[in-house]
Order: sequence, then C-alpha cells, then structure tokens
Amino acid sequence: MSSAPEQQPHQPDVAASDGDVPEQMRVRRDKRERLLERGMAPYAVTVPRTHSLAQAAALGEPLEAGDEPEGEEFVVSVTGRIVYQRNTGKLCFATLQEGPGTRLQVMLSLAEVGQDQLDAWKADVDLGDHVSVTGHVVRSRRGEVSVMATTWVMASKALRPLPTLHKDLSEETRVRQRYADLIVRQEARDMVRLRATVLRSIRSTLDGLGFVEVETPILNLSHGGAATPFTTHLNAFDIDMSLRAYTELWLKRAVVGGVDRVYEIGKVFRNEGVDSTHSPEFTELEFYEAYGDQFTAADRTRQIILDAAEATGRGTSLVDYRGREIDLSGEWRWLPICEGVGQALGEEVLPDETPDNVERLRRLAAAHEISLKPSWGAGEIVLELFEQLVEHTLLQPTFVCDYPESVRPLARAHRTTPGLVEAWDLIVGGVELAPSYSELVDPVVQRERLTAQAALAAGGDDEAMELDEDFLRALEYSAPPMGGTGMGVDRLIMLLTGTGIRETILFPHLKPQA
Repeated sequence: MSSAPEQQPHQPDVAASDGDVPEQMRVRRDKRERLLERGMAPYAVTVPRTHSLAQAAALGEPLEAGDEPEGEEFVVSVTGRIVYQRNTGKLCFATLQEGPGTRLQVMLSLAEVGQDQLDAWKADVDLGDHVSVTGHVVRSRRGEVSVMATTWVMASKALRPLPTLHKDLSEETRVRQRYADLIVRQEARDMVRLRATVLRSIRSTLDGLGFVEVETPILNLSHGGAATPFTTHLNAFDIDMSLRAYTELWLKRAVVGGVDRVYEIGKVFRNEGVDSTHSPEFTELEFYEAYGDQFTAADRTRQIILDAAEATGRGTSLVDYRGREIDLSGEWRWLPICEGVGQALGEEVLPDETPDNVERLRRLAAAHEISLKPSWGAGEIVLELFEQLVEHTLLQPTFVCDYPESVRPLARAHRTTPGLVEAWDLIVGGVELAPSYSELVDPVVQRERLTAQAALAAGGDDEAMELDEDFLRALEYSAPPMGGTGMGVDRLIMLLTGTGIRETILFPHLKPQA
C-alpha cells in the first residue's frame, strides 16, 4: 500500500483495550495499530488529489461501456469516503463520496495494483474510511464511469462504523449526531447548502436596495426584553451582562448616525422553551430604513421572502412542516389584531385599558381556559388571546397589524387610531415569521414607554425591557422617521423546506443525554 509514512513515533492505543468498546470498533482499532506498526499513517497529512469526483466523472462521460483509455489525460487521483465496497478474489469495488454527496466508483484489480496493495485494501479498508485512489478513468462493462486504480493510500481511518446507509436514522440521532446525518443522508447535505443560498439571497436583496451590513455587540449591559435573557459576567469590568435577544437598538443607533439603510444577520439568544418552532439560540435578520415605515418594511420583507424562494428553487407554492399548502403569490392579507381575536371569539374586542374592558377580556379568556398574569392589561390580554386562538389558524401570509401600545413599546403611535401603534407581525403557516414597526423616534415618548417597561422588569417580568439610557441619548440627537423589521432566518428556512426548526439548524441545542 502506498501510504504516507507516519510522522510521529508510534504510541500504544490505550483506549483499544477498553472492554466497553464495541467489537466492530475494536477490529478497526486493531487495523489502525497494524498500519502504525508497518510505518504507515492512518491519518495522513496530505494525499494525492488532482481531481474532484465530479471532475473525474466528467472525464469519463464521453466513454462507452468497456472503454479503458490509457492516455495521460485520463490519469487522476481522487479522494473520498468509502460508502460502499465489495471485495472479490482478484477485483475489489468501492464507491467514494465527497462534498455535496457526489459519488464515484473505484476498482482495484490484481493486475493493476499488485498482490500487496490488493491484500492491504482487503485487510485494512472499511466503510467510512477516507482514501486516495490514483488510476485511469474508465467506463466499466456495465457502463459505470469508474477509476481503475494503479495505487491507493489511506487518508483517514474510521474507527466508528457508519450508520446503516439503507436505513433511516431516527430524528433523535439525526440532530444529536449531525455529522453522521450529513454522511448518510442527502437531505441533510442539501439543507446546509440551501441555508447558505438563503443567506446569500437575503444579502443580495438588501445590498441591491442600498442597505449596509454591520455587526453589533452580542454582550449588552441591559437586556431588551422579549424573553428571559442569558446572563454572563465580564471579568475585566466586573459587571453582569446579557446576551442580546435582538439587534434593534444598536441598528437604530446606526441610523441616527447616518447609516440610513442598515441590516445585520446574526445570532440572538432567548432563554425560553425548545420545540418545533423555537430554539434558544437562533439566527435573526434585522433591517432598518430611514424615511420608511411599516408599509415600506412590509414591501421589503415580502421581496426578501420571494427572492429567497426563487433562489432556492422553491417557488411560491409551498408545503409547511404539517403538510399544509401555502401560496406566496398575490397580495398578502392585512388583519388588525383585535379584528382577528374578535372573529375567533364571535364578539367585538377592544384594546381600551379601562377597568371594565380589562375585566371583560379576562372573562373571555377564562371562558376559553386561557391563563393570564394578574398584572396584564388589555394589550397583553389581547395579545395572549391572539396567540392562543388565532395565530395557528393563519396559514396564508398575513400581516397582523394595529397592536395595542403596551405590547409594542418601540413602535410609534398609530397615525389615525389612539391607543394603537403602527406595527405588524407576519404570520405564515401559523408561525410568526417577522415583526415590524413604524419605529418610535420621539425620545420623550420613548423614555416614558421604556420607564414603564423598566418598572415591569423590576417587578420580575422577564419579557419587559430595561431602561437603556445610551439608546435614549442617541434618539435625542434626532432620528429620522424609520421603518424596521426582524425576521427569524431559521423560520424562513422552515417555511421554504417544510421542516421543523431543528432540521434547519446545523447543530441545534439538545438536552444532554443521561
């Protein structure tokens, strides 16, 4: 076998004697030991590679069944993981896999590689190993483009057997061992590339509209509400800090400073439940536009989603993770939140914060066995009624709008209806995809709202915002009229692929196994 020499002195494999190691792993570790004893590297620093598997396969396309050209232009060195092998007396077959799932057959014959290399292949190579094979591109008698080997080298020895290739991995195994999932399942490899396509599409859309991408701090002195924060301690300053739940306040500071169209794609953190639509760490897009409002933000949001659907080849007809059909074409509906809740309850719903109205809303919630916090006013109750009774029913794209002021403290007052703000949430497939506001830029009103939120936070409301004096200082320099949106990238990919959130995240957070 033409393996690279081992660069380090051989050390005994202490773990190989572990009685808890499964039999197949002990056999593979023994093979690793034999390679080392012969002075061969089971984990080479480098190996011959002149062509990708796709490039080598392309060389063989013009060939006809049984062709074995001898020209130098057909000599290649290819690498890959062995995902199939069959050994016979004088001829061995293997299928190599690399990258996005490209596969190519290699053949080793006694006549071409000699007895020693053929014996070494049979003795040392297992499914899952990475190898380098040098030889001629041919087309087998059955018509399959292959590489007829003249030599080979071990690139990396697999000590753990691959999952069974012809059996589906359980969902639990897929997400806990994503590396194994990527090896054996084409859908997992496709998801990685689709996610990258979506991110490129988002950037392309916003860059084309003149937006500038920036990066803002992950660690913050105050948490922004929306969920229970993750906290940490900065030793250098001896202060407690929170991981950001969103990027909004920093991006608005940038707009104040003159970055009129700004966006960020990054991780945000919310210490909340984990389920098919929620992850404690997720990727969010936020963008803000000077002299925009909730309506320009809606146009931008729709364009981003439609462009991503086109870039991924999904089109406008989708199926969600529950198997329901979604149509992105045509106009997207606008639904005032009180109207939606009223339709679900069969009677008029008002956002008035009067004692009589609050009590009435509490009775309506109790009739539907919906739990409420004692401190909630009309706005919070309306929002809870919507989330429990209406949100999951909105299958087609819907801008749920006209929220009560108390539940959207960063949105500006509605231009025609007192007590409401100009804000919407885009709901698709019964899942919130993106919230948006005509942003509140009046520093006096913003201070009043944040002071009220800070009082709630001090009283133990983890979803209330803390007072951010530096943000208020920025607004006092005068912020232009502004529209902004936050969109969960993972949920956008859920929409486009019809999967749960754990499938869209390469390495999702899971509860440790006992």
